[in-house]
Amino acid sequence: MAFIDPMTEDDVAAVVAIDGATVGSSGWDEAQVRGELTRSWARLWVVREEQAELHASVRAFLCAWLVADELHILNVATDTTHRRRGHAGRLLTHALRFAAEQGVRMLLLEVRRSNAPAIGLYRAFGFTAMGIRARYYGDGEDAVEMVLRLDELGQPLPGRDEVRLSRHENL
Repeated sequence: MAFIDPMTEDDVAAVVAIDGATVGSSGWDEAQVRGELTRSWARLWVVREEQAELHASVRAFLCAWLVADELHILNVATDTTHRRRGHAGRLLTHALRFAAEQGVRMLLLEVRRSNAPAIGLYRAFGFTAMGIRARYYGDGEDAVEMVLRLDELGQPLPGRDEVRLSRHENL
């Protein structure tokens, strides 16, 4: 059974390992993750799965910053052996619930232009492409800036892409 918890110091090594195994990793090390845990504006959650040994292992994580009425999603990653089990979707649902409770009006994130599975997941939640950051990542790949606007009740507002993600895509 999977459940979401706030990230703790005990989760740092697992989160760094998950991030490091992710294609296009943010390259976080333990000091950076510990730094995020100390920031009052940072929100870090993990998905745990109970194991036969009666302990819970970290399978995915999400890190976001709450800044005024915006939630900036910095990183979402799932352990490579536990993908396609809904963990990232659970974390995004949790983040949306949190955003609504906090009066957030906009969720923002960047994603690799080539990461079609992640873009598809974000679109399923209502995110739209609002910009392209050319050569944003260390390897020169572009980032797609995505946004999800919320109404005063915390419900997603319909939106449409402001940029094309590929030459074959219509706006």
